[in-house]
Amino acid sequence: MVKLIEFIISNTKLSEQSVKNTVELLNEDCTVPFISRYRKERTGNLDEVQISDIVKFKEQFETLEKRKGAILKALEEQSVLTSELKQKIESTQNLTALEDLYLPYKKSRKTKAEKARQNGLEPLAKIIMSQNANDVESIAFKYIKNEVTSVDSVLEGARHIIAEWINERVDIRNNIRYQLERFAMISTKVVKTKADDEKAQKFRDYFDWEESLNRIPSHRLLAILRTENEGYIRMKIEIDNDRALSKIEDKIIRSNNVCAEQIKLAIKDAYKRLLLPSLSNEAMQKAKDKADESAISVFAKNLKQLLLGSPLGEKRVLAIDPGFRTGCKVVCLDAQGQLKYNETIYPHPPKSDSVGAMKKISSLTDAYKIEAIAIGNGTASRETEALIRKIHFKNDIQVFVVSEAGASIYSASKIAREEFPDYDVTVRGSVSIGRRLQDPLAELVKIDAKSIGVGQYQHDVDQTKLQKSLDAVVGNCVNAVGVNINTASKSLLSYVSGIGPKLAENIFNYRKENGLFSSRKEIKKVPRLGDKAFEQGAAFLRIKNAENPLDDSAVHPESYKIVVKMAKDLGRNVSDLIANKELLKKIDLKKYCTSSVGLPTLQDIIKELEKPGLDIREQVKVFTFNQNIKTISDLREGQLLPGIVNNITNFGAFVDVGIKESGLIHVSNLSDSFVKDVNEHVSLHQQVIVKVLEVDIPRKRIQLKLHK
Repeated sequence: MVKLIEFIISNTKLSEQSVKNTVELLNEDCTVPFISRYRKERTGNLDEVQISDIVKFKEQFETLEKRKGAILKALEEQSVLTSELKQKIESTQNLTALEDLYLPYKKSRKTKAEKARQNGLEPLAKIIMSQNANDVESIAFKYIKNEVTSVDSVLEGARHIIAEWINERVDIRNNIRYQLERFAMISTKVVKTKADDEKAQKFRDYFDWEESLNRIPSHRLLAILRTENEGYIRMKIEIDNDRALSKIEDKIIRSNNVCAEQIKLAIKDAYKRLLLPSLSNEAMQKAKDKADESAISVFAKNLKQLLLGSPLGEKRVLAIDPGFRTGCKVVCLDAQGQLKYNETIYPHPPKSDSVGAMKKISSLTDAYKIEAIAIGNGTASRETEALIRKIHFKNDIQVFVVSEAGASIYSASKIAREEFPDYDVTVRGSVSIGRRLQDPLAELVKIDAKSIGVGQYQHDVDQTKLQKSLDAVVGNCVNAVGVNINTASKSLLSYVSGIGPKLAENIFNYRKENGLFSSRKEIKKVPRLGDKAFEQGAAFLRIKNAENPLDDSAVHPESYKIVVKMAKDLGRNVSDLIANKELLKKIDLKKYCTSSVGLPTLQDIIKELEKPGLDIREQVKVFTFNQNIKTISDLREGQLLPGIVNNITNFGAFVDVGIKESGLIHVSNLSDSFVKDVNEHVSLHQQVIVKVLEVDIPRKRIQLKLHK
């Protein structure tokens, strides 16, 4: 435990007490959202990011310790574990250094050096390495036997052994690592037979490229790797070979005789055959890991913004999945997102029944008391929006264009089939569009985050790390907003702190069999939902119109008694405190501090009582594109256009200006001053005004500038 705490502190610079207490909570199976919200006194008020860092380094330490154990066991079995080697292994703080220590003892496949040893050439290798012999060839002659039939083959075998020794030297490996880290260049050459392929043209920027490996931006490295995987280029990592060889020679050669000549040959062999291939791959993997981390971070930030997108709330919605030949799929949803009606209209070519479609939409809005219309942003979106805006509704109905990203994935999923077993994928897709307007978070959690289409090169990064990061983001967002236990889907419930898929299903089934939950206490009746799960999840599960008003708040049930005492001391009921700022100001929080409950928790309770169940998300705003811009051909340099940010990367932000192709605001066009972080200037789904800088119709590329 002490070593673990020291390891985490060295990587996070957090206080010892905060780290120690957080690790204890994690070992008690507490979740990050629960710890950050309800255990502030124990953690020293650490936020979710800091606690997540502790989780990350805790896992790294445990992985390192597990590997140390496996290596020590293997060395013991080989009877080569000395007290000095054991001490070195136990004190090592990273996996790379650990593997270097283990390298000489690995039971590898049949190597050239091993074969030379079997031919009895190791004594000769030691003689050469001593650099004291003057007539190496005469000595080598004595080793001719069996498979080794000449002096040249004897010396070659001895050099193979020496090359392996050189490869295993930690100081030499670290020196090559240093040179790769500081001076390595990544270069590419196009595969000539594929240079003219139509599909290859989008990669042509990287057909002949050279750049410093330690300076290449993450998005460019991932793009180059994808281009190589597609087979359009060959890539290599290079450093100054002469300098690298000279550095190795300086460390080994201390004479000027024939032994030195043999060692120089062995050094060249070790470098070309063993050191450079292995360590350049390691450097490439390190750069890839760094690029992955950057890309995953971008994706996570985007996903968070998307999930916390503005909800319309519980309002009746008519949703349209637009289309031409196959028509527009129309559904009517009630305020809770339940499907009430569906139909297909054909306002666009080839049928072009716009009059009939407008009449049908108008009658449906009246019949189902529709308050808003959601239109998917795919094919025929602009045409459908223009049609809807021609209708004179009796009531004030807001019209929104909603992102369809991932809707087709949801509509064909098991979740969608369970929700709508009697409807086809087109109806399910329309329902998803409507529900996204009502509550983006509740609907998007049903879709694999990678299918939502925000971020950069998400399919090229480490998929395990990506999934872990995105799951954490979804969980943090769900718990930050809170979940209505009586309306939430199984997917949404599964992300609640301490719940998970199985308990989510049990909650869903209990609600189905017993009706709506009337209190948080009743949650304990759900099969297999024990005290720990209740502790971790209850405060994130909300119950509307409950007898106890705290059941629809973020106040944890363990703190109810504190609120009751506060009310009693004021001669009031708990309900009197709700949203009563004047009354809440009269409470002296210091009176309610205990050994386990301090001011951070009490201040959170007061904030929650002021605005119980407050949705942290902003309200959705209506947005209208420039109706004169329908295709990329309508764009002109210098135009100012309204747009919506639909993706953010490290190199800039993509903006939907109402046509099929999104435009790019390059990082250099976000501000007149240096831009360190794109997210400091724009956010996902932000409504912006952009200036058209350049339109490349053949490549379907649009360059934009953020207009302030």
